[in-house]
Amino acid sequence: QVQLVESGGGLVQAGGSLRLSCVAPRNIFTLSTMGWYRQAPGKQRELVALITRGDTTNYADSVKGRFTISRDNAKSTVYLQMSSLKPDDTGLYICYARLYNGVVYWGQGTQVTVSS
Repeated sequence: QVQLVESGGGLVQAGGSLRLSCVAPRNIFTLSTMGWYRQAPGKQRELVALITRGDTTNYADSVKGRFTISRDNAKSTVYLQMSSLKPDDTGLYICYARLYNGVVYWGQGTQVTVSS
């Protein structure tokens, strides 16, 4: 059973910042594109950001300029630095890993709540 372990969620006021972390098994991390999705109540799961093994990044339009994804290969960890948070950013943030062969793994998620 592959485990992706997220941390860093919490309650923050609008305009505030949070940093999420996700640790993956090394043998998975080094061969994967890593990313973050979020699931808000009543909405479909949406891609927030991803980073490839070559450090190419991609962001949802709604978070561009506010969120930064990065990876630390020595720690097998992917981060999501979130700034200028808005109430619409509220949701369960879920880490994912997509292996080079297309297999995808998911974490359990960490809750982010932004109050207005």
